[in-house]
Amino acid sequence: MSSPSEPPATAGSRAAGSPSVPTELVVLLDDDANPIGTADKATVHTTDTLLHLAFSCHVVDDEGHVLLTRRALDKRTWPGIWTNSFCGHPGPGEDPVEAIVRRAEQELGTRVDSIEPAVPDFRYRAVDDSGIVENEICPVFTARIRAEVNPRADEVCAHHWARPADVRTSVDATPFAFSPWLVAQVPRMELYSR
Repeated sequence: MSSPSEPPATAGSRAAGSPSVPTELVVLLDDDANPIGTADKATVHTTDTLLHLAFSCHVVDDEGHVLLTRRALDKRTWPGIWTNSFCGHPGPGEDPVEAIVRRAEQELGTRVDSIEPAVPDFRYRAVDDSGIVENEICPVFTARIRAEVNPRADEVCAHHWARPADVRTSVDATPFAFSPWLVAQVPRMELYSR
């Protein structure tokens, strides 16, 4: 664990004689959502995951459809499950809106704007069938898509544009087919109540 004063998003590390490999840092939080340090994203999700900062984003197109994504089959947690458009972790000192723009490009190969808070106080803890824990304070946002979707195969294995009412119906009828965070977010979002 390092101090909260690390540079935003990544910090380089170098072993003797090897090239620098960027490390993505997540912000660790206390129960009152105060930053208490950082940890390497690659090691933070375990069977005893520390509380940390994240975000979820629901992307909408100009026709009002919402983008659902299916997590890649080799993801460490919830592989192959359908979920919201994308999620991520703001780096130390990184504004959540900047993190959303960055992550939309990295994960979905697209650009987003008109980013708005939807459920700013969202927090959840969930345990995958493998025993890995998600333990996040995870504000939820909506955004408008501004380019074609070109997802990275190691993040997303499929995607689908759906009417929000159909998403709500599907989540209510078959919650086991969706990520636990999407199941908890949908009833709290105005987007899905229209």
